[in-house]
Amino acid sequence: MTTVASISSTITASFLGSLVEVVEAFTIILAVGVTQGWRPAFLGTGLAIAVLAVLVLTLGPLLGMIPIELMQFVIGTLLILFGMRWLRKAILRAAGFIALHDEEKAFVQETNKLRMQTSDRRANLLAAITAFKAVLLEGIEVVFIVIATGAGRGMIGYASVGAVAACLLVLVVGFAVHKPLSTVPENSLKFAVGLLLSAFGIFWVGEGIGAEWPGDDLALLSILLVLILASFALVRTLQRYRANQVRQVVR
Repeated sequence: MTTVASISSTITASFLGSLVEVVEAFTIILAVGVTQGWRPAFLGTGLAIAVLAVLVLTLGPLLGMIPIELMQFVIGTLLILFGMRWLRKAILRAAGFIALHDEEKAFVQETNKLRMQTSDRRANLLAAITAFKAVLLEGIEVVFIVIATGAGRGMIGYASVGAVAACLLVLVVGFAVHKPLSTVPENSLKFAVGLLLSAFGIFWVGEGIGAEWPGDDLALLSILLVLILASFALVRTLQRYRANQVRQVVR
């Protein structure tokens, strides 16, 4: 049964996951537009969106042919792997073992690379290809997030709302300030998304193998709480370990 909790959690997970990917794609598009002009930037972006649309239209009907239990198990397993990958990196970044991702630095690097290609006769083509690749790669991630967060419970529509909202937010804010969204706390977003996707994955794998969760969809909140406590405990443990290592080196 679809509940307010399941709908809101689906939209939130899709929104946050898509937001991270769209910010990364927008950084590349903006770099292309600033250095080479907006025509190749929009051309590459438009072609990538067309390819993504074909991909969605192709995969959509196929989902209805798969038994719901099998789909929940498969998507749940992939979702756990996908979410845990994000969560692992977010924990290591929060603990100081991996440097935080800097969108402004990525923007400068991409801009410099594109400016070096300006003298090339194929500069516009190369710029369009750069935008195309960025949007296509990040867009595929968004499509996967929408399918993963919505398909298992028949809520593709709600997951799509979250993804579209993320795209619109990034476009409006990005073009308003006309710079990469370097102020977006990307690691915090990836931390939250990793937790949400992992919780969804555990929940759906359980449903796929026939487990009956106490409280039905509300069990998601309990799973999420356990993951949050475990993740923050890991961050604190790794921070103490790193501090001890630094003290030993100083001595």
